[in-house]
Parts: sequence; structure tokens; C-alpha cells
Amino acid sequence: MLKMHLAPYADTDWSWTGAAYTTRDGASELRPYVHPLLEHLAYTDGARTAVAVRERVTGVPTAAAGPQLVVPGEFEARLAELRSWPADFLLVETAPRMPARVTAGAWCSAPFYVAVSGGVLHGSWDMADLRAYAAGLRATEAARLLTYRPRYSTETLFTGIHRLTERATAHFGGHLWMQYPEPALHSAPRELAEDADVLAALVDAIDTALDLRPLDLATTAFHLTGGFDSGIIATRAAERHPNVFTIGTLLVGGPGRAQQIRRRKELRAGRFADDLTVDAVRYLPLDPACARVRGEPISPYEEPLHLPFTLLTRLLADNGARTVVTGVGGDEMVALSQVEYPRPDPFHDRGPLPWLGDHTTAAMEFAELGIAPPAVANSMTLLSLETAAPILLRHGIWPVHPFVDPGMIRLGEWLPMVWRDFKELQRRRLASLGYSDDVVHPELRESFAEIVEDCLGAYGLPILRGMLRDGSPLFDERLVDPDGLRRTLDRWESQSYDEMRDSPLIEVITLHQAATAFL
Repeated sequence: MLKMHLAPYADTDWSWTGAAYTTRDGASELRPYVHPLLEHLAYTDGARTAVAVRERVTGVPTAAAGPQLVVPGEFEARLAELRSWPADFLLVETAPRMPARVTAGAWCSAPFYVAVSGGVLHGSWDMADLRAYAAGLRATEAARLLTYRPRYSTETLFTGIHRLTERATAHFGGHLWMQYPEPALHSAPRELAEDADVLAALVDAIDTALDLRPLDLATTAFHLTGGFDSGIIATRAAERHPNVFTIGTLLVGGPGRAQQIRRRKELRAGRFADDLTVDAVRYLPLDPACARVRGEPISPYEEPLHLPFTLLTRLLADNGARTVVTGVGGDEMVALSQVEYPRPDPFHDRGPLPWLGDHTTAAMEFAELGIAPPAVANSMTLLSLETAAPILLRHGIWPVHPFVDPGMIRLGEWLPMVWRDFKELQRRRLASLGYSDDVVHPELRESFAEIVEDCLGAYGLPILRGMLRDGSPLFDERLVDPDGLRRTLDRWESQSYDEMRDSPLIEVITLHQAATAFL
């Protein structure tokens, strides 16, 4: 939502240039992301200043740009309004002789990273903008990523670069202090009333989430993968506005490919205007055309299927899309708790990864330290939002995720287990629309597992062999053991690929490419 450099204790006389908020001495600048769904505004009492960049809300007039002078008592009231905004926002506060503060909203539709250099706080939604401030690799975060146990926290792979998590505040007075919020409160499942209409409640929750922002129907597109989550969101929007919206997706490989194509054809029939697809079998993630492979500074948190997702985003943008609505968060909305369904970590079942370095193994002991408190949205959802947003924003597209709406989250928490288990809620919704059993109860898995296998075989092995030949920051920091990696590759080439055992190698490549580009 914002790119900035911010000097504390300096001139706080802010003005709007038409492109950015700047201080009179030029030491600080706040440059909002320009999009029809976003607005920015500022208040000052002559000393203190608050600048907010936020999503627009339906029915609320667009805010006027530039600092508005208010009396001190009114300033506190306006500040409280900014902090309680019902959609996503970033809030920057400055005051004479006081540390500056940057606070995130609860949605985090786009990530925000910060770094300190030369007594200035730099921030951006694109980690590449902070490349010069990456000082090294953080072992605990590398361990989380390499072992497929991501955790939501202010830590990133790079020392020197921090993530501003939901509702958190970055305090900066020459040194940076990241303050987590209080834990968000959540609900437990409830017993349904005899006359409860769960599907009607779901439709109402979807409508409320979609109507929160003033979406332009002509420039709004939907991800429609063929899955249940994007399916119930897109089909509800099409019920209200038939043959208006463009949909798009990546096509998978493997046995589920024909099923995905068939199911999407049934889902979209007579409901949508255009359908844009990118074949991920043809455009594999580690193809030499991929920005990561070319050595560009791509965040390790961006979409793993970077090349095909970028191509799809470009297609949508070229078709006029300025907003994309997704189904991200649908899994977490109906997830069962550990009490309801105790389950082991599937990655433990495959045994230790032989290429893990000793620093990674040692760091795993501390992987749970410093993580963010419970958020309004599930932490895995928030990490998922982070993967897609930078690519979308580079193409002028703002993401909207209805499943992150508090009303959708609350509905999921209240539902009895029988409605959440095996995504019964989504299945019943699609069945109520008259879709066939092929859509409601597909027999085959539709995933990108085969895409990962193909890209590792075609392009990953040469990259990994190149690491062994030329070296890697992962080896230097003992995060990956080159001897263990060599044995893994020898075994793979002489035997066969095993998904559970070998697929994590794509994360080794992602981290190697990010570390090489940033450091």
C-alpha cells in the first residue's frame, strides 16, 4: 500500500505533492500505491501528523488528499477513526521529539517490509526495494522455510529486513522496535438452532465481504481454480451479476488435469464473460524465463509458481482487470482444530531431510520463538496473501480476499464440525446451485504436485548441481549440507522421484536464488 523513507525527530511539516507526502526538509517521503480501491488522507494539529493509506469502503466518500488541520482534541478522535477502519490500512504517525510509528491493519492484503539504514526507516510492499539493507541470512527463518514449517512473525529470511505483521506497530526513533498486538479473540463452534439456514448465512457473509469495497464490475476478475473456495466466491458473484466477470486460473498437470478442465467448464457455463488460463505444464516455475531463475531480487515469500502466476496476472491486467478476487483462506475458514481432529505433521513421516545443514537443525529448536500472537485471520492465510500480492501490485491489480473478512471467519468458527469436515459447507453450497457430483465430489486430486516434479526434473536438477559446483550462501551459512544434497541428487537420479521426500528441494532452490540475488 505504501513505499517510504522516514526520518524520526526531523521536520514533521508534511505536504502533499500530488504523488507523495513529503516533509519540508525532504528527509521523509510516503508514496501511496495508486489504485481505484485505495485512498490516502492525513490529519495534523500543527505538530503531530497521521497519514493513512487504506482501502476504500462502500458508501464512504473518497477522502481528500493532503494534510487537514484539526485542533488537538479532534486529532485524537480522527486518529481513533483511522485505527478502527473496517478494511485494510497502513497508518504512519509522526510528532516532534517522538519516535515515528507505522501500524498495520488486520487484513494485510499486501505485505509491508521495513529496514533501517543511516538513521532512516525504509519500507515497501516489494522486498526488492529493501535489497540493499539485507545483511545476512536468519537461521531460524531459513529452518522454518526449508522444513515446510512456516511461522508468521516479524522475522524474514534476511537479517536487516522485517515484516510488519497484522495490527503490529513499528516504532522508530533511530532504532527499530517491532511491537506485536494483543492476541485476537476467537469463537468456538456453536449448536445450530432448529431453523438455522447455514447456506443462507454463507451467502449473506459472502455478499457482505464482497460489498465492503466499491468494486468496479468492469475491472474486477475472479480466480476460479476449480476448487471449492474460489468456486463458491466466484459463482455467488456471477449469480448477482451474470456474464460480467472475467475468471482466470493456472491449469495443473497429472491425473487431475482433465478433471480440473471439465469441472471448470461446468462451473463457468453461462455465468462468466471471459476465461483466461495459463498452462503451468507449459510454463514451468523454474523455466529460464522465470524472474527468479534470471537472478532478479524476488522475495522468497512470493508465489512458488512464479512464472506461470506472473503470466496469468499479466493476462488479467491486459484484459482490463484492476482487481482480482480470490478464494484464499477458504481452507482455514472450515479447518478442524487439533481437538476435533488430532493429526501428526505429515512432513515428520518422511524422516529427516538429509541435506539439512547443522545450523538449520540447531535453529529448529528456536523456530517457535518470536512468532506473532493469534491474528484475526489465520496465520497461514496471512502468509498465503503475501505470496501473491507483490506480483499483482506490479501489474496494477489489487487483491481482494473475501475469506479474510471477519464475518466469514466468525461464521466458520461458529459452525459445528459436521459442516466443516471435508469442506461440507462449500460442497453443499455448490450442490445447491445444481452442479453435478463431478464438481461437488471430484474423485481425483487437483494439485501442482506434478508441476513441481516436472520443474525439478527439467530445471531443478541442473540448478542444484550448479549450486554444488559454484557454491551457495546456504552452504556458507551451513543451512544446507552440500554433501547431503549431493547424495540426495545422486539417489534421485539413480532411483525415482518421491513427492514427500524430494519436493522440498524446490524450497532449497527458492532460498538459494533469493539469497544470491539479495546478498
